[in-house]
Amino acid sequence: MLERDFLFRTEFSGEVLEIIHQPVLIPFQKNGRSYNYTPDFLVYYRLGKRHYENYPKPMLVEVKPQEAWQENWREWLSKWKAAWRYARDQGWVFHIHDETRIRDTAFFNIQFIERYARMNFAPEDSAWIIDSVRDMGIAPVHYLLATHSCSHYRGQGISHLWHLIATRRLECDIRLPLNEFLEVWVPNR
Repeated sequence: MLERDFLFRTEFSGEVLEIIHQPVLIPFQKNGRSYNYTPDFLVYYRLGKRHYENYPKPMLVEVKPQEAWQENWREWLSKWKAAWRYARDQGWVFHIHDETRIRDTAFFNIQFIERYARMNFAPEDSAWIIDSVRDMGIAPVHYLLATHSCSHYRGQGISHLWHLIATRRLECDIRLPLNEFLEVWVPNR
């Protein structure tokens, strides 16, 4: 369940290029015995407009419930140290993700707007909104509502904007509250 939620949240990001499930087998030693450890995911990111020196490092991820890792961290520490060293040697980073890093505001916002992805709007209306945002660079939701929908159609206007975000035609900082002060922009992909 937690791994599914990690994928749901991570796949939404336009920064994510690819997620590989159980990407590597990492040997490690514990109490003189040899073991192998397989982290849950490897996440690769897009370079975007960043300079290659600022390329976001791929992230090796272990997904564990907070209660489980807090209870067993001493037992699991040797495999996680091995994963950290392996990731560092590959030029990656290693992180443990629990509910606090997965089921956050961004997760619940993504869950909320997901229902709008299946809605249909006139393509010319969508193009009009997207062109307005492109012309401005960044536009607040309240401006787009005032410009593109009458007060009679405010609910439809909001649904249309959530649809454009859910379908990745507009982007926003999904970690912020979804309200009329949210700023949106056109993705660079």
